Amino acid sequence: MKNDSTQKKVEEAIDQLSRIKRKDRSALEKVRLLQLKLYQKAKQQPTYKFYILYDKVFLVHILEQAYLRCKAKAGSPGVDKVSFAQIEQTGRGVFLEQIREELRTRSYKPSPVKRVWIEKENGGQRPLGIPTIKDRVVQQACKMVIEPIFEADFEDHSHGFRPNRSAKDAITQIKENLTEGMHAVYDADLSKYFDSIPHDKLMATIRQRIADPRILRLIRQWLNVPIVEPDGTYTGGRGNTEGTPQGGVISPLLANIYMNLIDKIVGYPQGYYAKRGIRMIRYADDFILMGRHIGQEATLRLHHYLERMGLTINAEKSKQVDARRESFDFLGFTIRYDRSIFDESKRFWNIVPKPRSQKKIRQKINTTLKAIGHYPPERVAEELNPIIRGWVNYYRIPGVSYTQVATKRLDDYLRSRIELYYKRKSQRKSRLHGDQAYQLLSREYGLVTVYVNSGRRPAKAQR
Repeated sequence: MKNDSTQKKVEEAIDQLSRIKRKDRSALEKVRLLQLKLYQKAKQQPTYKFYILYDKVFLVHILEQAYLRCKAKAGSPGVDKVSFAQIEQTGRGVFLEQIREELRTRSYKPSPVKRVWIEKENGGQRPLGIPTIKDRVVQQACKMVIEPIFEADFEDHSHGFRPNRSAKDAITQIKENLTEGMHAVYDADLSKYFDSIPHDKLMATIRQRIADPRILRLIRQWLNVPIVEPDGTYTGGRGNTEGTPQGGVISPLLANIYMNLIDKIVGYPQGYYAKRGIRMIRYADDFILMGRHIGQEATLRLHHYLERMGLTINAEKSKQVDARRESFDFLGFTIRYDRSIFDESKRFWNIVPKPRSQKKIRQKINTTLKAIGHYPPERVAEELNPIIRGWVNYYRIPGVSYTQVATKRLDDYLRSRIELYYKRKSQRKSRLHGDQAYQLLSREYGLVTVYVNSGRRPAKAQR
């Protein structure tokens, strides 16, 4: 009887899980249908303004999908210290219904944003704003409604923080331009772009498409929300006139909406840049101009347009190069015109992970191995795999980038570092103690092999 009771509970749990999955799939389909309709309307009528959008933000299926997307990215709690685990414990439905009611009655007000500082690749620090989970969900819901409208307006040379686009597309487009003979490259650097976006000009840009005052009020609230510094002091707030905190769910979309102004100027078919064969490649606030020739007037015009937008080019970090004679870096890649090792008379566009990116992944592996202590081999592989896989997937672009040398170096480092990890006195009882640790972790416990991957799944790999 006990076995029958246990079996019944298992079947009920499976049935309940299936119902949840069916419900989530149904909600996702509704969201996609709404987004498709908004996109088509915006694409067909480039000057149309959307007046009634707010009521779509608090639709049940929109909020459900917004929550799931925020939860998938995890992230730490905001100033209210409420975590996803606490929300799940008290009930996701209750949490979303409270949000829905606040939005319906227009009593919703965002909480202050918690600021943390993260290290930049160049050794400096970048401010990161962490909204509460509640605010993240509302921002995500709003983004899901308005993003398709602006996606219809965005240019093809913009790749950052957009659906179905990535850094790989930007690097691929750069190589295509280089092979077409566009060797003149102006590598521009914007000074503190996210912190300097003027609110009035950003809102004017948004109002070209969105006329619903309730949506505009939501966005204004997020722009003017106070920021809690690490020492507990408050900055920003109602009197703030510029900047959108990095870390907010909707901030990348707002940043793209504003930079789309310069995208359209450079990309305009009958404009100054297009007539001279100059193209732009942009990923968020990182962008380059490419052409057969880029004169001083082209860069001066660019500076002028950006100044009118309230933005500033960092002259010290911006430069123009002839890519045939000088390498340049973009999005973590180094791009250079190398001679073939097989025939010195031939040259090719060599796109590789830049040295600093290679150093960063080694540091991350080292830090991880130092932190995980006495984990069993399955957990060691589980901790290292996302780091390795993420790096390799980012830099490996078939037919575009060349990662053989970089991955071989990473493979050698990973091999020596893991063997050192298992040679510690505390690990001598482990069967991985010795020179075969890397091979055993790869063959039996699913550690991602960096340099050579047979594609076979080890028997004890974590599922």
